[in-house]
Amino acid sequence: MVTFDTKVENLTSVGKTTGGRLKKINITTAADLLWNIPRTHEDLSEVMAIKDIKPGYKICLQGKIEMIETKRSPRRRMYITEAWVADSTGQLKVIWFNQPYLTKTLQTGDAIFLAGEIQEKNLFEPQLTNPTWEKITTDTIHTARIVPLYHLTAGLTQKQLRFLIKQVLPLADRVADYLPAWIKTAEKLPDLSWALRNIHFPDKIGDFQQSLRRLKFDELFFLLWRVIVGKNKLAQAQAPAIKFQEELIKRFVSELPFQLTNSQRQAAWEILQDLQNSRPMNRLLEGDVGSGKTVVAGLAILNTISQGRQAVLLAPTEILARQHFATFVDLFAREKIPITLFTRTDKKTNLDKEKKTKAELLAAIVNNELPFIIGTHALLQEAVEFSDLALIVIDEQHRFGVAQRQQLKDKTPDLLPHFLSMTATPIPRSLALTLYGDLDISLIKEKPQNRKPVITKLITQPERPAAYDFVQEEIKQGHQAFVICPLIDESDKLGVKSAEREYKNLSEKIFPNLKIGLVHGKLKKSAKEQVMADFRNNKLDLLVATAVVEVGVDIPNATIMLIEGAERFGLAQLHQFRGRVGRSDQQSYCLLFTENTSPKTKERLQILTSTDNGFELAEADLAFRGPGEIYGYKQSGLPELSIASWADTELAKKAKYYAEKIVATDPNLKSAPELKNKLNQTLSQIHWE
Repeated sequence: MVTFDTKVENLTSVGKTTGGRLKKINITTAADLLWNIPRTHEDLSEVMAIKDIKPGYKICLQGKIEMIETKRSPRRRMYITEAWVADSTGQLKVIWFNQPYLTKTLQTGDAIFLAGEIQEKNLFEPQLTNPTWEKITTDTIHTARIVPLYHLTAGLTQKQLRFLIKQVLPLADRVADYLPAWIKTAEKLPDLSWALRNIHFPDKIGDFQQSLRRLKFDELFFLLWRVIVGKNKLAQAQAPAIKFQEELIKRFVSELPFQLTNSQRQAAWEILQDLQNSRPMNRLLEGDVGSGKTVVAGLAILNTISQGRQAVLLAPTEILARQHFATFVDLFAREKIPITLFTRTDKKTNLDKEKKTKAELLAAIVNNELPFIIGTHALLQEAVEFSDLALIVIDEQHRFGVAQRQQLKDKTPDLLPHFLSMTATPIPRSLALTLYGDLDISLIKEKPQNRKPVITKLITQPERPAAYDFVQEEIKQGHQAFVICPLIDESDKLGVKSAEREYKNLSEKIFPNLKIGLVHGKLKKSAKEQVMADFRNNKLDLLVATAVVEVGVDIPNATIMLIEGAERFGLAQLHQFRGRVGRSDQQSYCLLFTENTSPKTKERLQILTSTDNGFELAEADLAFRGPGEIYGYKQSGLPELSIASWADTELAKKAKYYAEKIVATDPNLKSAPELKNKLNQTLSQIHWE
């Protein structure tokens, strides 16, 4: 008997090899299969007659095999299986490549369904190549219905996944429906068991849409519940009140080698006012790449440590932690402040000539001898204790899990530290108010003075040679360039294959005379750091990088951002890449390379060429996204969602409304024990990436 905990290896037709492949996409049990939501569906429910088929169209037809045989092609060194299939209206030639086992499975006289794209071998002979097939039964899985399509990995096929999910589908009837009946009634949401069945194998497209809406609602509800509960806990906590040191801040600002923008001044004022309250600050500082968030955070840090309290800045990577360390050493140079760098491999302060041991640093931190600590996840270790931690600043806060952030807060059990998170991702206000209901928001809308807008161009395939010539000229003038590569497929989650391929192409064919570096997530840490250091020190002309590798090192000399496969990214993500150039008074350029010629793609990317307002772009990005339509591997800056999309703004508002209502009227969920149990499970799994 199959249960939720049944291992996939124990299901029919699953061996050790297939089990290993399923594990790569996080499927190890029957329950994982049941909750493996399709990425989309294909409507093959209309069965066509052979006489009505047209080349270039995806079709499904029903027929009988009149002849089938497999031949070995000596020229191509492959097996070719040919068949003739007929219905009452005509005949059609069908070909499969390298599937010789088909002649053992399919026989002359078999009645089958076939689904695939019709090709025209010549003017008079259309044919079906490598179609999906299925013997005719009363309950088809792969043809003659609305067919689910799943995310795959190498060696795993859609037919395998559908077959396995069909095996475990009866488990849907045993899933407890945790959502209160009054919410389902009010929002016309189907029962969970019905939704799970019809998300996989719906009889009509409307059934799929209802199922998807139910599962999206659940995911948003659980995430926003966490936000609301966190906000309520925060409202009851106490924090140290940090007096505004007006003279110190005014003097520091006057000595800066640049003028703060009005947005920076306003954001800094809001943060400094928050710090004076005994209610813990929980504020999001949001601004485009290069808008000057670090200086604003620096004012809050300086104001805090000047009163004998401690401040921590947490960065998601060692590269960014070291960059922040160098920035603040320079920024606070006149203040003679001890600044500590605490990462897995670097443990030092700016005032010590010799490197301190880990034990020495830990002792100095707990004794409040080191007021300002910059670090990575290493600061979350239990061994790191603070004396008077009053302010936590997290850069790119979406890169840290809820539990990780809580770990840092838990190091000060008496008084909760003030919390300032920073993000460079522009988020539409309507979405931010829904998503970040527990945060106050400060916006930096202006760029520093003397920054020229980055000129952005959409480059089609015929325009590539001219674009490469332009890059060559810029580098001749002493500038540098980034090249960002997208993912090739789902199995290439680090984008390594595309980056290595592009590096080889640029090095050998396009720019053999240039010094080119390559950085991606599978490089060893030391090699990655060396490449980044060489690029920063102008020893490399061009850096090829993957989109998921942190390339946020400040390179003022870089004036070109070249993005391959631009259509694969969201507008907000492209805007972030663009923000890596234009960080000096030199004119900079962003070249969007695409081979996709669809009008919708062109219209979407053209928006980027006409505005550099990140908030306008974020709104446009949401407008362009359809349900389940995701450009790029992740939407940077937002919590990761597996079913819903942040384009589902209205559904998110409804989920938040019901979560708030339940928290207000029944916070302990006495009337909804199933929901309480599910929430306890879900809250431990929520992560923000």
